[in-house]
Amino acid sequence: MALPTPAASAGANVKSAVRTVELLEFFAGRPGLHSLAEVQEALGYPKSSLYMLLRTLVELGWVETDLTSTRYGIGMRALLVGTAYIDGDEVVAATRPVLDRLADETTETIHLARLDGTDVVYLATRASQHYLRPFTRVGRRLPAYATSLGKALLATCTDAEVERLLPERLEPLTDHTHTSRSALIEDLHVIRERGYAMDREENTVGLCCFAVDIPYRTPSRDAVSCSVPVARLTPGREQMIRDALLAARQRLALATRHL
Repeated sequence: MALPTPAASAGANVKSAVRTVELLEFFAGRPGLHSLAEVQEALGYPKSSLYMLLRTLVELGWVETDLTSTRYGIGMRALLVGTAYIDGDEVVAATRPVLDRLADETTETIHLARLDGTDVVYLATRASQHYLRPFTRVGRRLPAYATSLGKALLATCTDAEVERLLPERLEPLTDHTHTSRSALIEDLHVIRERGYAMDREENTVGLCCFAVDIPYRTPSRDAVSCSVPVARLTPGREQMIRDALLAARQRLALATRHL
């Protein structure tokens, strides 16, 4: 019986690694527990090899299962790795005092996020002083075109770069989301001129957000936003938040100049 060649073994190992990453990303993007059939339908892997991969990841703590061992979701090990990423990130550490000050000045929810492909991923949050319930988006991923954070970052790219970054179709998150590429590009031109981005209920109904990029690299990859319920956004308050964000951008540039 012929033994597998080293090249064949390496190829199988790479394929297994790719499937493992894709499986973890599937769970990360779909909270809750999912049946083997759901996962198999979404990823298209052979059911037998998918089951063995899931069982291995359950044993290692990367995937969790229910009491019946028939439904699967993201495990504790993934949380520990994600936390380690944030704890060790230089931008998160350098911007912490600026985020704290901005939260005190505005009394609203503050977010720090990073561009990752076509999305923004939330790295840090300061909760609004107007809410009693805890509020965090750390680790959450949203389409860049539908958030003030994402648009602030896209605006630091050229139009050609934006075209390459955008997904094939701009799916609406609300009735206010840009679904036209030309309309989004026009919005980015305005953002470049005025120095800040905003979305009015483009990703969450009832919420208006303002954002600025952190200019320690070009194009920028990180941005900070302030989220305000539309019902509380008077013209005077809107001006105060814009001024606070633009001043914070200067402090953020100083805080990250060594990165």
